[in-house]
Amino acid sequence: MRTIEIYDTTLRDGSQGEGVNFSLEDKLAITRRLDEAGIDFIEGGYPLSNPKDAQYFDRARALKLRHSRICAFGMTRRRGMTAAEDPGMKALLDAGTSVVTIVGKTSAFHVTEVLGVSREENLAMIFDTVRFLTESGREVFYDAEHFFDGWKLDRDYSAETIAAAARAGATRIVLCDTNGGTLPDEIARLVAEAAASLHAAGVSVPLAIHCHNDCDVAIANSLSAVAAGAVQVQGTINGIGERCGNADLISVVANLAIKLPGYTVLNGGSGAAGTSHLTELSRFVYETANMSYRPGQPFVGTSAFAHKGGMHVHAIAKATESYEHIPPESVGNSRRILVSELSGRSNIAALVTRPDVKNDRALLDGVLTEVCRLENEGWQFEAAGASFDLLVDRIAGTFRPAFEKLAYNVAVESRAGDDVQTEATVKLAVAGVQRHEVAEGDGPVNALDAALRKALSEVYPALSQMHLLDYKVRVINAQEGTAAKVRVSIESTDGDAVWGTVGVSENVIEASWLALADSFHHFLGRAVQ
Repeated sequence: MRTIEIYDTTLRDGSQGEGVNFSLEDKLAITRRLDEAGIDFIEGGYPLSNPKDAQYFDRARALKLRHSRICAFGMTRRRGMTAAEDPGMKALLDAGTSVVTIVGKTSAFHVTEVLGVSREENLAMIFDTVRFLTESGREVFYDAEHFFDGWKLDRDYSAETIAAAARAGATRIVLCDTNGGTLPDEIARLVAEAAASLHAAGVSVPLAIHCHNDCDVAIANSLSAVAAGAVQVQGTINGIGERCGNADLISVVANLAIKLPGYTVLNGGSGAAGTSHLTELSRFVYETANMSYRPGQPFVGTSAFAHKGGMHVHAIAKATESYEHIPPESVGNSRRILVSELSGRSNIAALVTRPDVKNDRALLDGVLTEVCRLENEGWQFEAAGASFDLLVDRIAGTFRPAFEKLAYNVAVESRAGDDVQTEATVKLAVAGVQRHEVAEGDGPVNALDAALRKALSEVYPALSQMHLLDYKVRVINAQEGTAAKVRVSIESTDGDAVWGTVGVSENVIEASWLALADSFHHFLGRAVQ
């Protein structure tokens, strides 16, 4: 069995995709989820590029990761200075990661026409950078940018560049199809040639692959590289990234673990043991990035195991393998029969955290029925675990609300000089007492949050520990225009745990209230126990 390392660059390369923007808390939440999934390496960003990435590495040091190693990303030293003098090198060391990934020019064309230095200087920049970082106690992965285009243009020079990185101490040479224009047969052939050139130079270093998807073959290219000997695959969750995106690690992992014999991934997992949470991971990243799911996404899309045609549905009822290449449960997905909606109780059981509920088939069926109803209305629970837990409690009859909403009102007043004032009033029943409070805020959600806290803090002083991290709004049925339903997702923390809640309504304030109230109920339900 060959172990293939999975290197995730969602937080850096993925964030360069159009419309993708992660907050600091988003990046930390994705890091935790990637670690839980067994990802080997997580590229956190370029610490010199912006304050958020620098803050990420400061905060990431406090994360108690079980398996993943965080990598800082940077470029070779600048021309005309030593690596020790380069501020980029200092930023990479200050990031405090055990692994640093360095990108360098591998194509002679890019060296002379884009970077504007001599070939010899570029080789020195690669060698000096890798050597400086390895002597500083860092493991270095060298990203050979534009490798495949450069190799076809000037094989000898490209071979010199990767040999320079290997001689300087790089432990992985990452062959990058940066423009995404190479096809699978070329990938396999050139990976083998690169390995042979390093061996001939006396510096055999394991190879990795990093593919972009401009020809829609990044996944196939990655698998071809593995077949040719690559030990590591780089990519992003859901394939997000610049231009047409990167290799989708969801499909790469599923293919290596399930479809191709002889490989282990994700901390030694193979088959369903290593892939059963892929759907959840995929949707978590979509929700965190505030992106719509791709229904037809292989393995994890909502339509990946959906059946509508009468002949198909009839056959599936007799033998699921008649129209499914793998069991949907092996990747955490579920079968859907359109028109007469069906799905599996096992999916609900996997999400339920209470042991007593997992073994109660009638209760699981009730939860499943309600989840199906709510999902048809636009609710999604993949990134709203707290709302899902509360839903289970409500159906089980064990929900004990910390407060009861009697009424609320939000008033927005626009005054002269573009001065906008927002005021929220809430009327609650708390511990048998009716409380009526009013508060101002920066917008309706902030005002509601402030009014809720005023009404609850006297009875629940622990609320001071809780605050909101993120707030997202998504239109569900855009064809309805301004009357469309919206889904509000809220992420909250008490400084230790982080949880998500969701609300859906045609009224954005009501949707916000539902998500906000769930967040308070979740926290108070744990705080008062």
